[in-house]
Amino acid sequence: RATPAAPHWVVYGDKYAPGTTGPPDASAIKGFNVFLLSFLLTEGAWDKAYEWTTLTADQRAAVKSQYAAAGIKLMVSVFGSTDVPTSVGNDPVGTANNIAAWVKQYSLDGVDVDYEDFNAMNAGTAENWLISFTKQLRAQLPSGSYIITHARMFAPNKWPGGGYLKVDQQVGSLIDWYNVQFYNQGANEYTTCAGLLTSSTSTWPNSALFQIVASGVPASKLVIGKPATAGDANNGYMDPSTLAGCIAQAKSQGWNAGVSTWEFPDAAAAWIKTVRASSWPV
Repeated sequence: RATPAAPHWVVYGDKYAPGTTGPPDASAIKGFNVFLLSFLLTEGAWDKAYEWTTLTADQRAAVKSQYAAAGIKLMVSVFGSTDVPTSVGNDPVGTANNIAAWVKQYSLDGVDVDYEDFNAMNAGTAENWLISFTKQLRAQLPSGSYIITHARMFAPNKWPGGGYLKVDQQVGSLIDWYNVQFYNQGANEYTTCAGLLTSSTSTWPNSALFQIVASGVPASKLVIGKPATAGDANNGYMDPSTLAGCIAQAKSQGWNAGVSTWEFPDAAAAWIKTVRASSWPV
């Protein structure tokens, strides 16, 4: 069974790390159980995703074997802030087919969909594109054999087309979990446990963790996404010790989804050990 049970401890890798081509040694990310090679764009692989393609098949197999032994899934993240697939008219079915073929060619465990086409979200055209895309991606990458996650924030009533709540209502059963980006939404957004877990501001109403749960998304699928350092995001940073307290608080309220972070090597074994210390210690 490919999809690991919650909690998920997810780290993105996009930045060049001297001496490391592709993913790091498993020991460097002890405490994480998913590494996301970033990014595969519609025009091809870049950064860590590209580095993976430069390894030989034997080298890739050795990394996958090491990761499997350590209980770490190796996936690719697609789109990111660079790609706006809906706005430029990319076909959702064809795009999904291309991504799925790449995942199979390079022997990965699945796909994280980091969709940031905000013009399409504002226009109300993103949702149907994402729904068609996700259906086709799952048809090509069946559940139980491959993981599909999406990385986004939920803000009910913020988007004319329904945003990710509509996506979840239509194809949530095809998505294993969400790496929810609780950052880059404003200087005062999601920077305290109360703001992160209980009540967001009026700028992004009803988008704190348990407000999203109240909107109908299962708590077990809402992974809390945070930047590793203040320099890894415009805003929304919490220091690892403070975040650890929020994670423990959420666990006490029945949540168990886990944490995602941008990005390695700023977040590595020491970072996740601190973040998990009060809830699921490494």
